[in-house]
Amino acid sequence: MIELHELRLGLEEENGALYDRAAQRLKLARREIEEVQILRRSVDARDKKDVHFKVSVQVRLAGPEGRVRLRGSDRIAPEKEALSIPQAAFTLRPVVVGAGPAGLFCALTLARAGARPLVLERGQKVAQRAKDVQRLMGQGVLDEESNLLFGEGGAGTFSDGKLTWRGKQHTLGRYVLEALAAAGAGEEAVYDVRAHVGTDRLRETVTQLRRQIEALGGEFRFGAKVADLEVRDGRVRGVVMQDGTRIPCGAVALCTGHSARDTYAMLRSRGAALEPKPFALGVRIEHPQEMIDRAQYGPFAGRPALGAASYALTAKAPDGRGVYTFCMCPGGEVVLSASEQGALAVNGMSYHARDGRNANSAILTQVWPEDFMQAGDPLSGLAYQRHFEQLAFAAGGGGFIAPAQRAADFTAGCRTVRFGAVAPSFQPGVRGADLRECLPGYAAQGIAAGLAAFDRRLRGFALPDAVMTGVETRSSSPVRVRRGEDGCALGLSGLYPAGEGAGYAGGIVSSAVDGAAAALKMLAAQEM
Repeated sequence: MIELHELRLGLEEENGALYDRAAQRLKLARREIEEVQILRRSVDARDKKDVHFKVSVQVRLAGPEGRVRLRGSDRIAPEKEALSIPQAAFTLRPVVVGAGPAGLFCALTLARAGARPLVLERGQKVAQRAKDVQRLMGQGVLDEESNLLFGEGGAGTFSDGKLTWRGKQHTLGRYVLEALAAAGAGEEAVYDVRAHVGTDRLRETVTQLRRQIEALGGEFRFGAKVADLEVRDGRVRGVVMQDGTRIPCGAVALCTGHSARDTYAMLRSRGAALEPKPFALGVRIEHPQEMIDRAQYGPFAGRPALGAASYALTAKAPDGRGVYTFCMCPGGEVVLSASEQGALAVNGMSYHARDGRNANSAILTQVWPEDFMQAGDPLSGLAYQRHFEQLAFAAGGGGFIAPAQRAADFTAGCRTVRFGAVAPSFQPGVRGADLRECLPGYAAQGIAAGLAAFDRRLRGFALPDAVMTGVETRSSSPVRVRRGEDGCALGLSGLYPAGEGAGYAGGIVSSAVDGAAAALKMLAAQEM
């Protein structure tokens, strides 16, 4: 196979045109190209007068490869390896705690090995979650076990649905992306640099993954909260449910996500090695999507092939902290990402069509352990998050009404009285506020610096009427569950922490990859 990079594809051209581009690059006749497979596709908008796709492909020739002359980064590459999954031989079937991306792909890998995993999820199936989320957004009524954070598919199911992957485990990454694509995410999920599935299509994809696991002998139990672990001689021997039921097992994958705060406390009581880790906090900002499209694509804005434009921006705060945009949602909405009464956090969500009026993303500032550590407590970061979430809840006046502010008012340091051309999308509603009252001083300074810096790179970012809604605290976990080379938690043999909640991943694909890797570790251990 031959890899070719930076092939040009026009916005109105079909993928089939890549056969001609490959033939031209290799100086061959079109008939000599047997197959072209897209490896990577991105939008090249550096020249606003010539926006097009930039594509890397893998080419199979009808004849020998040695007869072609390659140039630049083009190369002859080996066939992509398929993931090798050993056959299961567990005495007791393995348990997977959590049905987010890490849990689903851990369970899928175990199921393909013939292990018949049992998946325990504290929240509900996607269909019921959607109803609970609608009640939360419409009436401000929170179900602490079924919301935008807990339930089938995890937090990513009700988010922007981006499938980005930049890790080094290429075989596992492709394994995950191909499984997502086959389950309903679409073939673009495998090769688009910023593949955007959207929450609507992702909900269908998650459901299909569950059905695949069940067809292979796996079992799911929803509304099934694990409250404790049964541990003997430093090894996990079972899980204990909230109702006291004990489920014996020899291997447990812990894939609970970054917001299962009660689970961290349980792990500490059971002797797991926990450590604080850096995270980030900030606010969501909304702009008119048309403005972002024009800034990114110039006269090509609005072309169907491009869809709604996105961005990713970074800067430095005056104190040296990183400030960056995160989880950008084209044509989306700001949503409530809370899991506790009296505490408010926000996130972003968008649908596959990306046709909402506003674009939104987080503006986050780095938080370091020295900002929140108290008396050596590794869980101090959770209390730190909760403190600012409670301030935001109070600033909104209760009922999960969010505090929000015009960008111009934030810069001027004054409370917002009324909003302008950009209407806040957050439900159940917003209240004009001064967001500096809900943030640590360094974060407010970092966000102000970010607004100015981002505006220099993306014209209009500091739009006076842009709406900022707070606070965003759940972009990642402030805790890491330390694990050894065997994948087990230090101090708890047989427990395999994985995904965002373990502190080793961030985002849908990286969490799924970590979950699949945990399954392989579990399978390797049972063979010894």
